[in-house]
Amino acid sequence: MKKQVNELKDLQRDLASKHGFLTPSASRQSSQIDADFEKLMKDGYIIIENLLSKEELDHIRNEVSPLLNRSGRNNFEGVKTQRIYDVFSKTRAIDRLADHPRILGLMDKLFMPNYLMSQAQVINILPGEEAQLLHMDDGNYPIPRPRPPLGAATVWAIDDFTELNGATEVIPGSHQWGEDRNGNRDETIPAAMPAGSVVFFLASTWHGGGANRSEASRLAVTCQYCEPYLRQQENFSLELSKDTIRELSPELRSLVGYSIHPPFWGMVDGKHPLRLID
Repeated sequence: MKKQVNELKDLQRDLASKHGFLTPSASRQSSQIDADFEKLMKDGYIIIENLLSKEELDHIRNEVSPLLNRSGRNNFEGVKTQRIYDVFSKTRAIDRLADHPRILGLMDKLFMPNYLMSQAQVINILPGEEAQLLHMDDGNYPIPRPRPPLGAATVWAIDDFTELNGATEVIPGSHQWGEDRNGNRDETIPAAMPAGSVVFFLASTWHGGGANRSEASRLAVTCQYCEPYLRQQENFSLELSKDTIRELSPELRSLVGYSIHPPFWGMVDGKHPLRLID
């Protein structure tokens, strides 16, 4: 029997609900996440320490180090900074960072269900690198500020982050600024934290990579997320093969775009994209 659609809510309960995954989950709710979220919305960022073990950090270093063979093409990427793009095609080493429940718990509170990953990178800042241009990650969406954030980002410390070795710098409270104000370096503070920790900040928060004035490199992983109705920075649909998609967790499949924003944004031939890999 053909289904009768009488109102728009019927559509939202149809294609998206059959395969929906990244909806708020009881397993990702806790008083700690509530406290994290309160601080995040007040300051525009939060540092969460010691989420990864030494063994996990060693595994990530061993997996990504052979892939660090290309430096930045401009001073924004960093001429003395190595970056790995299309990470999910090349290694499974950062999957747990991308879909970490402590992070997704915050995302559940920030954005609409079935939010997306916008991009993922491995970033290695080498000695002598200059400070990155301060910016907002959602600054290129043409929606005037002040406004709610359209995305959020994590920067995971695979090495210790210090003021000397290029720790990410943030401007507290800058997520609330309007169009008339830009970030200045003297307003920043370094996100100093031990290896295995993460700084989580709103995409409307002014930030940038710091200068590396030390004698050692500084390795990090960044995962950025956005509302489900926005275009992602990274085109995962072209990057990731079906075989790679099958290797990902259900959460990560949804994050890279194998999901539906109700009623049918993201469909393939009128069907949910997960049907492509069934």
